[in-house]
Amino acid sequence: MTDKSRREVGVEKILDVYAGDVPAPPEGYPFTDIMLETLFAEVWTRDKISMRDKRILLLGMIAAQGEVMTFKIQVKAAVKRGEMSGEEIRELHLFIAQYCGYPKATSLLGPMEEAIAEATKELDAQAKT
Repeated sequence: MTDKSRREVGVEKILDVYAGDVPAPPEGYPFTDIMLETLFAEVWTRDKISMRDKRILLLGMIAAQGEVMTFKIQVKAAVKRGEMSGEEIRELHLFIAQYCGYPKATSLLGPMEEAIAEATKELDAQAKT
């Protein structure tokens, strides 16, 4: 795969992973170029683990690190892409609290509910059109 085609695959995949909510970064910055060409073009496109399983694993890792805004972005993408329902995410959050601790889980609660509400509203609006 050429670098250009890897970038194109990476751009398509980042837009897919984040349900269009996270734009692909412009070309020319080494950090994001490598991220698109490896993480998104090479890792996210692998099919040995389902997208849903990848998302659950990622949500757990992000929660363990206390990355509140990243958790919100991932929750919203999971709901918009139909990988998880709000109920399933809330159940995952309960499980996360047991292993990551209540302080971290508590900080995720508000943004998680916001993401579920935002995604649900967007999906409802799409269904009406």
